[in-house]
Amino acid sequence: MQHLFSNPDLLDLATVRSLLLHRPDNAHKGTFGKAVLVGGDDGMQGALLLAARSALHSGAGRVYAISLATQPVTLDVNFPEIMFRPLSQPQEWLALAEHIVIGTGLGQTAKSMDVLALCLQQNKSLLLDADALNLIAKQPRLAELMRNRTSPSVMTPHPAEAARLMDASVEDVQNYRAECAREIANQFQTICVLKGAGTIIAGQDDALFKNPTGNVGLATAGTGDVLSGLIGGFMAQGMAGIDAAQVGVYVHGSAADRLVEAGIGPVGLTASEIITSARLVLNHMYADRDTQLTNEAAFVTV
Repeated sequence: MQHLFSNPDLLDLATVRSLLLHRPDNAHKGTFGKAVLVGGDDGMQGALLLAARSALHSGAGRVYAISLATQPVTLDVNFPEIMFRPLSQPQEWLALAEHIVIGTGLGQTAKSMDVLALCLQQNKSLLLDADALNLIAKQPRLAELMRNRTSPSVMTPHPAEAARLMDASVEDVQNYRAECAREIANQFQTICVLKGAGTIIAGQDDALFKNPTGNVGLATAGTGDVLSGLIGGFMAQGMAGIDAAQVGVYVHGSAADRLVEAGIGPVGLTASEIITSARLVLNHMYADRDTQLTNEAAFVTV
């Protein structure tokens, strides 16, 4: 693989803060969108819960979880705000969805393939992670459905998933991260978030970014599910996919950095801890932006 593209732009706090959506004082839960998350097959329902909790903490107005498990959970006792709907009633949960996150704990069964195919055919924005990506890499029919989509989408592969999507080696992906992210974005008509140290975000145009936040504490199970929930939650609120990807990865990494600064990690840092830290980071960003806007307005009126 040849080095074909320019270096990505480095994300910074000012840029990310400028992408935050306005949250009006007279808002209600409907103002901030509905996120539907699909996944959590047998033995992997925790992945679905992590993503759903993360979407909730991103500020999404309503969050719905649909599990593929044989005996799906129907209540998150720690976060009862999350609403669960049966997989067997797709007409109901698809009608609810303004944005769908699919893949966290999805599995690679025939049922998983059918649900993914159904979601790919919806005229709704999608975030695809984990086994959704593995299935697209394995099944030409699903890959074709993905390529033919016209609604916005974001794919969030780690290096091994990216390698499968490209039929390349993990070594190639790691050696040419920006190029691989751009190739996936163009091949599947999507926004690609190539996870790892220095996460790369590539759009179908010239958009190419590198995230400077985060640390080795993120190298643990479930942190990718949390990132999917964050980005998906931002998209459900109306943020464009390329903006949601930038805000999501920056906040996600900053949440881990804040925990490490407080002595919570990097060793033993958990995905669940990232969720509440991300909410804190996000609210600080909003407060700083509001202060800046107030100061600018005062300067103009002087």
